[in-house]
Amino acid sequence: MIEISEIQIIPIKPKNGLMAFASFVVNNQFYVGNIAIYQSRSTADGHRLVYPDKILPNGKRINRIHPISRQVADVIHKAIIGEYKKLTEEVIKHHERTHTLQ
Repeated sequence: MIEISEIQIIPIKPKNGLMAFASFVVNNQFYVGNIAIYQSRSTADGHRLVYPDKILPNGKRINRIHPISRQVADVIHKAIIGEYKKLTEEVIKHHERTHTLQ
């Protein structure tokens, strides 16, 4: 079983569908960072994760890290997007409270 914890979301000014970056810890033993959160029309929840890669001098892209199984990818996706949605809901509520008081 995989456990995802210590999820951190860093929102950015949206550009070309990129909305934030995420990091997390796997099974309290392994840190994973620089996971891009993109808006996506082709997914049920409207988001997709892009894992970091490296471009070699010959132009070939190689994966630095990514889930091997669909099950693990789904657990990570659900945890990160859940945190992202919580964060965006908090920002919206704060914005609404701030503008209501003025």
